[in-house]
Amino acid sequence: MKKYRLERDLLGEREVPAEAYWGIHSLRAMENFPLSPYRIHPRLIQALAMVKKACARANLELGYLSEKIGKAIISACDEIISGNLHQEIVVDPLQGGAGTSANMNLNEVIANRAIELLGGQKGDYHLVHPLDHVNLHQSTNDVYPTAIKVAAIFLLRELEEVIAKLQATFQEKEKEFARVVKIGRTQLQDAVPMTLGAEFSAYAEALARDRWRVFKCEERLRVVNLGGTAIGTGLCAPRKYIFLVIEKLREETGLGLARAENMVDATQNMDPFVEVSGILKAHAVNLFKIASDLRLLSSGPLAGLKEIKLPEVQAGSSIMPGKVNPVICEAVNQVAIKVMANDFIITQVCQNGQLELNAFLPLLAHALLESLTLLINADRIFRDKCVLEVKANEGMCYYYAHHSWATVTALVPYIGYEAATEVAKEVKETGKSVREIVLAKGLMDEEKLDWVLSPEAMTSLGYKD
Repeated sequence: MKKYRLERDLLGEREVPAEAYWGIHSLRAMENFPLSPYRIHPRLIQALAMVKKACARANLELGYLSEKIGKAIISACDEIISGNLHQEIVVDPLQGGAGTSANMNLNEVIANRAIELLGGQKGDYHLVHPLDHVNLHQSTNDVYPTAIKVAAIFLLRELEEVIAKLQATFQEKEKEFARVVKIGRTQLQDAVPMTLGAEFSAYAEALARDRWRVFKCEERLRVVNLGGTAIGTGLCAPRKYIFLVIEKLREETGLGLARAENMVDATQNMDPFVEVSGILKAHAVNLFKIASDLRLLSSGPLAGLKEIKLPEVQAGSSIMPGKVNPVICEAVNQVAIKVMANDFIITQVCQNGQLELNAFLPLLAHALLESLTLLINADRIFRDKCVLEVKANEGMCYYYAHHSWATVTALVPYIGYEAATEVAKEVKETGKSVREIVLAKGLMDEEKLDWVLSPEAMTSLGYKD
């Protein structure tokens, strides 16, 4: 028979499962917000525990917590930071109350684990109280947004690292394909010659910009409102605590966090998240474009462009034998679309704050941390399962380059536009290569023509007189 304990709050009494670390506040949130199949992001759980630990350390040092209670709270926080007890964080990530339910869930779990560590029974809040001890000198309104920023910074650092690896892989391919001549295309039509290496260099450069933008995002999130309590005025918190707690959080996280000069502003205005989300969207846009290009360049294998070959990672069809699809690129495309959608969500959340608080931060936290996680995973699989093993179809690239009339554009500085037009016309009519026709007409000598059509000449900045 299942055992229960009796807990009380503002609204009355409720039975809580005796073995649960969560309590009555979490129970009511579970009943009120059965909204999604999602769980609170583990990075946010860890960040909340880090914030709670920093607060406990500050309160312990200043004498507001006894050594016995303070150390028990800190030990409980350490367990959560290490990954334990996450299954006890039971409230839906999408919740009313600006994150109060998540904050209370952490308070209760930390309190009950601390009670256990002191030899008591869960629910004996005379030993350690979720609000009087764990939440001492805090409000959801400074704890929760601070934790979102801490969680996001850790994920941004992961993202910057995987972008750097993906960028480096494209740079390796740039070198590998440096002498593979092909036709560049504009508006999906033949344009002018280039090399496959130059094409991949553009992808690497776009990712280099993404890497720098993501690196700079930490600056936008390092300013926090911890110590501001309800609306940023620090009501109910001692001044010494307000100045000390940010130092403890810096020590706990190893991050260069700073207390906001204007904590009322930092409590009510969430525009830094919009800026960061915009950077994530920019990276998603680049990923989408690059993955789409690779899909197009690999199209075929017989009736498409087939200039590159992507690694085959799984069978592509339940009805068409032998078919293999560019599924990694397609997965990356879908992640990019989701990140762009989350950017819209974050924008809507941030613009809908009212007066001294934004009530919709749980949705922001879910969308932002989801975007970061998706991009980290997408960059990793894109590199490991696709880009690393991309191969050039040099024969196909050569054929297109030397049988397309567009190659004649490279000859305009040497034979003039009118003569080049006649060559292009004859290429279209006869199917002969530009090289064959130019030599047959005696428009250029063979050595000079070979130089003009070489990878070095066609990818250098301008031409030499």
